[in-house]
Amino acid sequence: MLMKKILIALATGLVLSAQALTPAEVQGIAIGETDARLEALNKALPNADERLMVFLQALSQDAVKVGGNTVVMVQGDQVSDPVTGAAVALPEGADDVVSNNRMRSEIDNALAMLRLFSKDDKTRREAVKTLQTEVDASRLPLIDKALAAETNETIKTELALVRAAILLASDDKALRLQASGVLMGSTQASTKTLLLERLAIETDAEVKAALSAALKKVESALAWGDRLGAIFSGLSLGSILLLVALGLAITYGLMGVINMAHGELMMIGAYATYVVQGVFHTYFPGAFDWYLLVAVPVAFLASALMGAALERGVIRFLYGRPLETLLATWGISLMLMQLVRSVFGAQNVGVENPRWMSGGVQVLGNLSLPFNRLVIIGFALAVLFAVAWLISRTRLGLFVRGVTQNRPIASCMGVNTARVDTYAFALGSGIAGLAGCALSQIGNVGPDLGQGYIVDAFMVVVLGGVGQLAGTVYAALGLGLLNKLLEGLTGAVLAKIAVLVFIIIFIQKRPQGIFAMKGREV
Repeated sequence: MLMKKILIALATGLVLSAQALTPAEVQGIAIGETDARLEALNKALPNADERLMVFLQALSQDAVKVGGNTVVMVQGDQVSDPVTGAAVALPEGADDVVSNNRMRSEIDNALAMLRLFSKDDKTRREAVKTLQTEVDASRLPLIDKALAAETNETIKTELALVRAAILLASDDKALRLQASGVLMGSTQASTKTLLLERLAIETDAEVKAALSAALKKVESALAWGDRLGAIFSGLSLGSILLLVALGLAITYGLMGVINMAHGELMMIGAYATYVVQGVFHTYFPGAFDWYLLVAVPVAFLASALMGAALERGVIRFLYGRPLETLLATWGISLMLMQLVRSVFGAQNVGVENPRWMSGGVQVLGNLSLPFNRLVIIGFALAVLFAVAWLISRTRLGLFVRGVTQNRPIASCMGVNTARVDTYAFALGSGIAGLAGCALSQIGNVGPDLGQGYIVDAFMVVVLGGVGQLAGTVYAALGLGLLNKLLEGLTGAVLAKIAVLVFIIIFIQKRPQGIFAMKGREV
């Protein structure tokens, strides 16, 4: 047993020594013309070890110097030998190793190859994605080695597609046929390009037929990805329109106030989110990923207080006079935009996503669902349910509905109608602030933020039916889906025009909207 352990140890040592990075390989990769350096890199890759990865990372970061035939890595004040990792002295007259774009690209690809052997699934998955853009037969031995060692089935499938893409250029007809069969299961746009390029030069009829079948399958998968992507984009746009229009459904739909400053109340919510972000950056950097939990109520309160002040100071004197209300709120919107420009500047400001909202879910090769969009869809639904519960199940909601349906009778029953008006307007304004908070997570925040959504919000409320929350939901999601589906056929501008024409025709045929108000008051 002891002799067996000694033999195993000796064998392991021989393997490690055979695979260890050598001074000659270091010099070949760092010194000379680009072609010679690339040749040395390709020779070193099949027997790569950890030292080669460290050395290549230093090269990609311009942290390698050469003095004579001595190559060293420099990290700050520390100078080390690439082969042993031991600290050494900086050679006399050492110069930086300069790598052109071609060399840098090959170094990045080589690093991706070496990351295929990482213990972290995410690192290996990112390495495979990097390799999908480069088809190089010299990397086939290392890919085969990684494929044999891979245990994650998803990564193994993606790596097999990379291998098949390389074999597509093989001189062996059987390998090309095998590669065509494997590539049939791809959902990557790069695979379609690769198959088209190979079809253009392929001479064998059987292989050409296999390539055509694979191309048809890949195009079908990509088409489904495009369709599902358009549907998701429509739902995402619809959720944003729903958030924007919910507040307007209260101020305009229930109260009958044409509030042209609604977009600016959204803008206030977005800037409130920006301020909270700055506070967390400065005073609570360790808890930055949770700043949105504070920003949501702050955005609601900032816009609600501004809305309450607007109702008490201006709008309560203009009830029943829609034209004067429209003009007054339009003037207030200009004042609010100028106020923001004076305080924060005219330039857009950036609001960062927390780490848990970064990235996305890769569903297909050409379909990724961003986390920030998914969160906004969920947030819009949560706000919708909260508003529906508030209007239908609470004392405030009862008062709002009573005042809306018959103000004199509500007043005779002891309801303070002036206070209810203020509460209702503040609620609608606060929901606009929540919409601004959500919009800050998908784009820049600027003084003109609300201008791009106010017209769409009014269209949603009118199309859904004035005073009908259910109609607002249907109209927002319907317009979002219709707009994104038409964009794929006609382009963004013509899609907007088509949607507007549709709304005009619909309102002409059904002026009360999707859901008409019912009752004696109507």
